[in-house]
Amino acid sequence: MIPPQIRDLVYVVAAVLFILDLKWMAHPRTAVRGNAVGALGMVIAIVATLLSEPLDWPYLLIAAAVGSLIGAVAALRVKMTSMPELVGLFNGFGGAASVLVAGSALVAAVVAVSAAAASNGDDTSMQVMIATVLSAIIGSVTFFGSYVAFGKLAEFLAVKWKLYTWQKVVKYAFSLAVVAGGVWYAVVAGLQPHGAASTEGVLAFVIIGCSLLIGGILLRKSDRFPGMDALKLATAVACVVCSVFVVMEPSNLMLFWTLAMLGGVLGVLLTLSIGGADMPVVIALLNSYSGLAAAATGFVIDNTVLIIAGSLVGASGIILTNIMCKAMNRSLGNVLFGVMGPTADTPDADEVYKSVKSTSAEEIAMVLDGAQRVAIVPGYGMAVAQAQHTVRSLANLLESTGTTVDFAIHPVAGRMPGHMNVLLAEADVPYEKLREMDDINPEMAQIDVVIVLGANDVVNPVARTDPSSPIAGMPIINVDEASTVIVIKRSLSPGFAGIPNPLFSMDNTLMFFSDGRVAIQDIIAAVKESA
Repeated sequence: MIPPQIRDLVYVVAAVLFILDLKWMAHPRTAVRGNAVGALGMVIAIVATLLSEPLDWPYLLIAAAVGSLIGAVAALRVKMTSMPELVGLFNGFGGAASVLVAGSALVAAVVAVSAAAASNGDDTSMQVMIATVLSAIIGSVTFFGSYVAFGKLAEFLAVKWKLYTWQKVVKYAFSLAVVAGGVWYAVVAGLQPHGAASTEGVLAFVIIGCSLLIGGILLRKSDRFPGMDALKLATAVACVVCSVFVVMEPSNLMLFWTLAMLGGVLGVLLTLSIGGADMPVVIALLNSYSGLAAAATGFVIDNTVLIIAGSLVGASGIILTNIMCKAMNRSLGNVLFGVMGPTADTPDADEVYKSVKSTSAEEIAMVLDGAQRVAIVPGYGMAVAQAQHTVRSLANLLESTGTTVDFAIHPVAGRMPGHMNVLLAEADVPYEKLREMDDINPEMAQIDVVIVLGANDVVNPVARTDPSSPIAGMPIINVDEASTVIVIKRSLSPGFAGIPNPLFSMDNTLMFFSDGRVAIQDIIAAVKESA
């Protein structure tokens, strides 16, 4: 084993690498280097921890093998278009790990006190107990909230359409596991040894109720129900009350797991009602939660590097969440508790779209033939169609004829922060071609043609013109100021905000109704044919 002083020095090195990781990850050109440096820092921290304590190596090796296998499969098999779901899952794993580590540390502390037969009472410090409580609440909210985010992104939670087989398996198996696990623990740890009339028996019924509530809500086909907001408030109050009891009576382990289950209910309720348009904010917030849970767990087990790493993740996640909220002109409270959708003042779609002009690939080729500047605005539709490589091919073709092509990126386009950047980077689009919204908007009037591919709310001009709109004040890409706008969509269906987009019927807009990838392929063929 290495001395604690050497271990702490190694932790300092790992912490420096984590900070460099965040710095380099902030720019696309250095992001790969930052990712590698962060991984190196984590390896160093893990090795230092393993070599500083006597450990049961067989269990650790089994756990490392399972985790490595999951990570390898995720890296090799998960497509870039599924990155939001993967990020959501990884956030959840971090939250679950924090709850389990804090719980095991509490069990170890209680066992140690009992074994010593201490006559002066429980010597667990107040700092450790508060950190344990925070780990339980934040970790559980993160785990269950991340599962809900994953399920909504993968489109099998809170939906009314028919599910694929794998979606049914995941949906029902998870709910069954939560209910069965909760009931089993409540019976084994509470009802059997202590009886229904005891404190443990009451807690057992609370755990059973929470597990049934989580399992039932996750099987619903809608994301809201009557009394949902009141239930959120009641669960939050119950979490606070239970936290006080955990701090006052740490030897009662059922209180800790009751708190974890209450946190699970809160995580499900907070995330389930959030719509797809707010998923970038949710992903960033859950990432922050996982960091905060890890930092709290670091205090529980007295691990410096875990505190540092968790604090960095928590702080950066909060900053990113704030950036996402500003990009939508909404407060975090509105995202978590508000409902975005049409109102009584929302114009009728038939009235808005009465002058829509449809176009063809051949007509688009003629428009592009005389264009000197073209901007492509990607949205979630590009991700669904997996059209990023085809879009890159179109950009290359246009640039070969002397046309300047840029990509206009809205910060909340897609389902996670940087979603469009990730997809376009996978297609080897040069970093300098990716223009941020605030950078390209002043030049929009000088652009000849804008191609909007699968984006809707982030280019909706009512955000500027209609104060009563649900997206009023949200910064958008001002594509309507360009000479010609070509919108590629399957239909005139609304975006996540659920409101019509008058851009589609403007005089300078042409609608090309098609799948994103097929549409771009048709345009490429038409451009080549007209050359």
